[in-house]
Amino acid sequence: MTLSVTPRRPAEAAPRRMRPLAKLPVFLNLVQQRAVVAGGSAAAAWKAELLASTGALVDVYSDDPSEDMQHIVSVGCRPGALTLHRRVWTPADLEGASVAIADLDDDAEALDFTNAARAAGAPFNVIDKPAFCQFQFGAIVNRSPAVIAISTDGAAPILGQAIRRRIETLLPQSLADWTALAKSVRDSVAKALPKGQPRRRFWERFAERAFGSPPNTEESRHLETLIGNLATEGTGGNGRVTLVGAGPGDAELLTLKAVRALQSADVILFDDLVSDDVLELARREAKRMLVGKRGGRDSCRQDDINALMVTLARQGRHVVRLKSGDPMIFGRAGEEIAELERNGIPVSVVPGITSALAAASRLGVSLTHRDHAQSVRFVTGHSRHGDLPSDFDWRGLADPATTLVFYMGGRTASRIASRLIDEGLATSTPVSLVAAVSRAEERALVCRLGELASGGIAVPFEAPVLIGIGQVFEALLAAQSTSPRGDVMRQTG
Repeated sequence: MTLSVTPRRPAEAAPRRMRPLAKLPVFLNLVQQRAVVAGGSAAAAWKAELLASTGALVDVYSDDPSEDMQHIVSVGCRPGALTLHRRVWTPADLEGASVAIADLDDDAEALDFTNAARAAGAPFNVIDKPAFCQFQFGAIVNRSPAVIAISTDGAAPILGQAIRRRIETLLPQSLADWTALAKSVRDSVAKALPKGQPRRRFWERFAERAFGSPPNTEESRHLETLIGNLATEGTGGNGRVTLVGAGPGDAELLTLKAVRALQSADVILFDDLVSDDVLELARREAKRMLVGKRGGRDSCRQDDINALMVTLARQGRHVVRLKSGDPMIFGRAGEEIAELERNGIPVSVVPGITSALAAASRLGVSLTHRDHAQSVRFVTGHSRHGDLPSDFDWRGLADPATTLVFYMGGRTASRIASRLIDEGLATSTPVSLVAAVSRAEERALVCRLGELASGGIAVPFEAPVLIGIGQVFEALLAAQSTSPRGDVMRQTG
């Protein structure tokens, strides 16, 4: 077997392993370290409380502390964590400090503070004055000992807070308990499992459980058993394959399960239609191999792709077979699953949003609107030889109460329309054509079936085209006639 693959798309430079960073995110260990806060405002009180929560010993200097500051000092997070000095700070107060924070209105005083902090060797931050900051505080998602910090480089703090809220909804509170459990078994894992695949497999399985219910004593026993089992396994024969639906292109349409699979992959075999935005979410260390199958272009043979998955899995790797749309809709998943099962390779499937459903949402059309359609059918637009399939039940397809969606039908569009008209479907039936759905280059138009059959509608799209046929698209014709640009796509964020 000979298989030619490439790590990325042809004629594309290899991606950088890391994009430029505006700031380096660093997590400081401040336990029993001295921290200085100059100022008594509510903002300073928040920073003092934050520092104290890390285990720092915080000295606050203010001759007029706010009620918030006085409350924080009196309550404290533990005895002796916060000490209030009712006076203005001096340069000598910064000596021995591991970090220095100030809330100062006057730029001259802010400059004096930064000079003193620099002389003392303490990283400094003057609240709301980026020009006087050596570092910045980000928005924080606290699942300690797991801590996530978000920075917008000071450009949009409100955006940082919005990002934090998004992340908060994805991470269960029980993640803190799982992270603590990880710390408790870390030494056992390091002693029992060698670096590489065995150790990585353990942490992958651990991570999969960490997004479920909180751990209990039974979980701890299970983890010890898992460590023992992995320690006795060989280095090969323990791989698996996950078929993952990448959706139509917009990375935000991925499922959480798909993202987790991408981030645990050792190797990713991806189709030509998978977007770079989706690949960007994958684990950085994962090897990426383009095994694209695209009409009219050189493609990897399906048999070779099947054999490659088996080979990689037998090497103990987690292989993600990343397919555009949904793996089970015109994605050859059945053949791949059968081959993997025949070779004893564990395989699972993560569904994706298929292009027809993405297009329907972008058009604002219900494919089964009860006033127009009682069923919907997804149909391939061409055979493996590029022509119309010879075994279609065209009479059954020409049902006015059914919405039809033809996949990959750009080159056969007029012939599809002609065959349906021959079987009795009205020439006035509305048709939608959508290319590159959910992507920046997305395009759409609507017409009548007769126009498509006569060739009066050019289908110039290079991207794969979806053809929707049925009365559910009637309203789009009116929308297209009133739009100054002929735009029928729903504007969504």
